[in-house]
Amino acid sequence: MSQTIYHIYDKVFKKVLTLSSKAVINLINGLFGTDYPEDSAIRYNWTEFVDSELKRVLADTILTINERQSYHLEAQMTSDETIVLRVFEYGFSHANQNPVSNETCSELCFPEPKIIYLAPEKSIPEEYTLRLNFGSQGYFDYKVSAFLFNQISTQELNQKKMIILIPFMLLKLRDVMSKSRSKDNLEALKNLIQHDILESIEENLQLGNITQSDARKLKRYTHKLYEQIYSHYDEMEELNEMTDESLMLDIDIIEKEHEQRLEEMERAIEEKRNVIQKQEYVLKEKENALKAKN
Repeated sequence: MSQTIYHIYDKVFKKVLTLSSKAVINLINGLFGTDYPEDSAIRYNWTEFVDSELKRVLADTILTINERQSYHLEAQMTSDETIVLRVFEYGFSHANQNPVSNETCSELCFPEPKIIYLAPEKSIPEEYTLRLNFGSQGYFDYKVSAFLFNQISTQELNQKKMIILIPFMLLKLRDVMSKSRSKDNLEALKNLIQHDILESIEENLQLGNITQSDARKLKRYTHKLYEQIYSHYDEMEELNEMTDESLMLDIDIIEKEHEQRLEEMERAIEEKRNVIQKQEYVLKEKENALKAKN
């Protein structure tokens, strides 16, 4: 896979992790089995580290929730035997920025790591282990679990409220479509977009798991990935038109947001009008009282 193509997936992954706090918190809860409230505070640690070869590297995302626990999300498209080393390196660099020390002991607090494999892979272990040998002090096994996205169903993704990963559902048919754009495969892709992706976005919007802005952006990111993966095939002309209409024409959401803003403005104007009327009434009463006194 070329660096240009990988960069697109990596960029979209970082984009979805900057959606609303409630959407991102739902993802953290789904991935790590936590139960943070949706209004929890998130701090993004977009820190560049310098590796042993003096090259600048950027961890995908290290998030700190409520200024207590940090989580490291590393997205991968293909298998990589060295990934656990990089995750450990990122974790150490992050922990080393804020060590906890007293007179006799210093503590490094590593973020909880998770490797998210977005593309279908058959030879991915569910967990990686990096054994640290401390000589006479013994060994410690640093473990990093993997989340195999291709093995999760749309239903499970919705149940766990991890909807912000929904654009990557397009990858499930990537290999099939690269081999054959048959009528059945085209229909499968159409159903994937219309039912699995679009209906999931709308369902989660109605349930309050994401905001209207999240929904609009998820459609945009889905369209971006669709263009990258499928739109260049000659057989896709009809599906391209359908996809443009389904994913790009979200005017209904825009109009709803506009109507809500107008209603809020009208309420604010009405409240100011009432305040002004009350102030005018008080001034009038004072004026009448002053005239009577004179």
